[in-house]
Amino acid sequence: MALADTSDALDLPLTLILELTVLGLCTGFLAGLLGLGGGMLMVPFLTMILTARAYPPGATVKMAVATSLATILFTSLASVRAHHQRGAVMWPMAALLAPGILVGAFAGSQLAAALPARLLSLLFALFVTFSATQMLLNRKPKPARTLPGAPGMFGVGGMIGLLSSLVGAGGAFVSVPFMTWCNVSIHKAVGTSAALGFPIALAGTIGYLVAGWGLPQMPPGAFGYLYWPGLLVLSIASVATAPVGARLAHRMDIAPLKKAFAIVLYCLAAYFVLRT
Repeated sequence: MALADTSDALDLPLTLILELTVLGLCTGFLAGLLGLGGGMLMVPFLTMILTARAYPPGATVKMAVATSLATILFTSLASVRAHHQRGAVMWPMAALLAPGILVGAFAGSQLAAALPARLLSLLFALFVTFSATQMLLNRKPKPARTLPGAPGMFGVGGMIGLLSSLVGAGGAFVSVPFMTWCNVSIHKAVGTSAALGFPIALAGTIGYLVAGWGLPQMPPGAFGYLYWPGLLVLSIASVATAPVGARLAHRMDIAPLKKAFAIVLYCLAAYFVLRT
């Protein structure tokens, strides 16, 4: 049964609660400080935590991706509120991208569930390697064109949703470069990308619930591929520390920290390659 005994799920070992809490606190802080998607940290470390507890090896990566994606349901609301208050969310653009995102994110979750765990691990390693390289080189696309029409925006939204759902991310690694390439200012690109995190997380989470429902040998606390004890602890912890990191980011030069963190990401990518 994919829906495990609730009493078993509630009876979490203290060590597991502490591990999830520390992960959530660190993920939220670093996401706020460096402007990163939390999934780059949350997915590999949650995979390690679940693997150490001898959960089914074919499901741990998928559970980590699904749970990371679900946390965006909560973190995106706080983020988009702050950006909206500064007038940085382009709601008409978000409305054009959202339908494609919903379709793409749901399709991405189904594709991730169908892929062998090893291949999904390699895809995540590629995503982390790409993100680390972009961070290390600090490359930004030059504005070169205008936004496409409604059909084109639907297609772009579908690709953003698909890729984000595959790796448990909020989509900024695709949507922000796309918008800046289309002559959208970086502040509005970041703000609008924050608004897109919620539909990505909503459709992707539903997809992972559907894809994993009824699978045998799932661990306690698993709803489909969603590990809800992890979702609860990680969401509370990361939401608490993200604003702290964001405030600190305005008081210090984070460029050297980003370069150092890029090396950490390369190590995490290597972990996923080696575990295959």
